[in-house]
Amino acid sequence: MAHTNASGAGPVVHGFPHIETVRAAITALYRRLSADGIQGYATSVLPADVAFADHDDLHLGAQRVARALVQHLHLPDARMIVGFREMQHAASVELAAGPEYFIELNDRFRRHRRDIGAALAHEITHVLLHRLGLEFPGTRDNEILTDTVTTYLGAGWLLLDAFREDGVSSQKLGYLTPEEFGYVLAKRAAVFGEDPSPWFTSPQAYPAYRAGAARALLDSRQPPLVGAGWAGRRRYARDRRVAGERGGVSSSAGPYSFEGGGASLRVCFSCPTCGQRNRVGVRGRVRVRCGVCGAVLTCDT
Repeated sequence: MAHTNASGAGPVVHGFPHIETVRAAITALYRRLSADGIQGYATSVLPADVAFADHDDLHLGAQRVARALVQHLHLPDARMIVGFREMQHAASVELAAGPEYFIELNDRFRRHRRDIGAALAHEITHVLLHRLGLEFPGTRDNEILTDTVTTYLGAGWLLLDAFREDGVSSQKLGYLTPEEFGYVLAKRAAVFGEDPSPWFTSPQAYPAYRAGAARALLDSRQPPLVGAGWAGRRRYARDRRVAGERGGVSSSAGPYSFEGGGASLRVCFSCPTCGQRNRVGVRGRVRVRCGVCGAVLTCDT
């Protein structure tokens, strides 16, 4: 049984505490689906497809939204049966063999219908990952994987939009922080040229998206990428000189590391699109195609 994190329990955590697991999740998704497979999710689920008005029938409306998300996530054979009950978590799904999947939502969604789509998006992504055979060890990391995939494949903007915070109360769905949701949305936007911000109804969603986008931009400005700033290039030059003197540095800490030595010195660095570690010889300005996502990266090694 897979659960979506409960909402409103205590203060909302901010920042990027799960960033390394999020990056690993994006890499794993590219490896499993391929860049061509991910292109099939170029358009996010649209607000009109998951809208839920107060006058809509609760169960029929939930089924309609679930059906829209099933279609968006390319699960045409999966039938979702949605129910409501009192529970600690926001939602859960039984990951049996199918063809029917049973999703239970917390009773609170009877009163907060605008967030039903967010809860369903996470649970239906659990079904997708189950069918793909893609999982991380441990509940925490697997839930972070699910949040990341939900967002990267175009349904997770709903989870960020479910984040609300004021002086007396707060609500957040999922395991990622609001800024981490923004980070994944920005990574997706960089690939598909899609701006999700017009869809936000929560006043707190846009600032979180902007904070995440700023963090995502840093990934494309790390040496040896040509977008690196002056300070980064200066640090890289120093590290490259030290690596050459010591015959390479095997440590993978930080945005880059070195291997080999002399004429065979190579730099290893993360692809800003998918996070895959790439290796290239240290020989000035070069272009390298990422072996996982196919992005062409211009580097000044």
